Amino acid sequence: MARRVGIVGAAVTPFRAKWYEKTYYELAQMATREALRDAGISPREVDAVVYGIYNDIFQRACIPEHPLQGVLGLPNKPGVRVSNGGATGAYAMSVAHAYVAAERYDVVLVLGVEKATDCFDFTSMSSTPEVIKTIGWSGDSFFEQKIGWTASDSYAEVVLAYMDEHPGDLKPEVTARISSLLSRQARDNPYAQRQLDQVTPEEVMNSRYIVYPFKELEICVYSEGAAAVVLASEERARAMARNTGTPVVWITGVGEANEHSFAGRNQNRWGRIYSHHVAAQRAYRMADVTDPLKEIDVVELHDAFVQQLEISMAEMGFVPPGRADALVEDGIMMPGGELAVNPSGGLLYCGHAVGASNIMSAWSCRNEMIRKGYRRGLVHGTGSTIAQYGVVLLLERE
Repeated sequence: MARRVGIVGAAVTPFRAKWYEKTYYELAQMATREALRDAGISPREVDAVVYGIYNDIFQRACIPEHPLQGVLGLPNKPGVRVSNGGATGAYAMSVAHAYVAAERYDVVLVLGVEKATDCFDFTSMSSTPEVIKTIGWSGDSFFEQKIGWTASDSYAEVVLAYMDEHPGDLKPEVTARISSLLSRQARDNPYAQRQLDQVTPEEVMNSRYIVYPFKELEICVYSEGAAAVVLASEERARAMARNTGTPVVWITGVGEANEHSFAGRNQNRWGRIYSHHVAAQRAYRMADVTDPLKEIDVVELHDAFVQQLEISMAEMGFVPPGRADALVEDGIMMPGGELAVNPSGGLLYCGHAVGASNIMSAWSCRNEMIRKGYRRGLVHGTGSTIAQYGVVLLLERE
């Protein structure tokens, strides 16, 4: 039988549009140092490390993790890198969970770090075109890159297909209210890139289109930053908790799924994100969850786009497909509702430092569970073209 695995430490750096004064290595050190301090251990007590680093080109290195082993003070420790698009951080935590559950290691550090906007386009004298081009290299070189794939238009295909199938759902006034809510929640997150950017629903609706149907204030922002969590076996986790006085948050369910990308996609319902549904069902089975809305208290969801947030919540069973707007209209995720969704501000307002993003979500979910006494939490990650990858982790407090 697999061992129980708990989160015993977690930390994030501030997420920023640009860390001018810090290198990639320094961001990694900052998050690691604070996560180990939170767990009450030294680097010597770490048995292995899993790196979540999305993009080689951002770092201008094909194996960007290799210098980190030294700067983190982890000589001769096993280290492996995970790169799964936007779901990199969630998959990295899944790998670390498997290491500990399978009794390979007792204490595993998970570190996500990204220095995304060091890219620069000298034609426009800005980083944005080069960042978009760099992300574009994630696509299939025989098809997706040839059609000019970008993250926004690939997600838009799913959302537009969903809107065709469910014409009364994803109403602009509802997506605007969600964006406004997330901006208000980010006020309580001192690490959020847009902590002070509170917006009204009217401002969201009046913001410019980036790719239809996405408005500028309905899309996540690219960030630089790092996040780390420390996972431990039950015996070690309980010992650390006695030392720090911080309760262990257990990982009780893990589910992953990768569906087809554009190339080879053979389903008729393009408005579905099957990977999110399948990943959630696998995690629910592992954690014995049968009614997610009643049994889960807090969700940190990968909200690359507000409309995708709604579809993902439906795929994971919190609302029926075609009734995603009930999240707002029935008050489910509104203040005082049944479910806290993205108390960190989500990727929209905390920021999207790709490899670190889902680890930041786990940090936030754990904090909410400890501070507010929530029993169960869900952390979600997605990535690649048209939300191809899906990961769900269920957290539980004793």
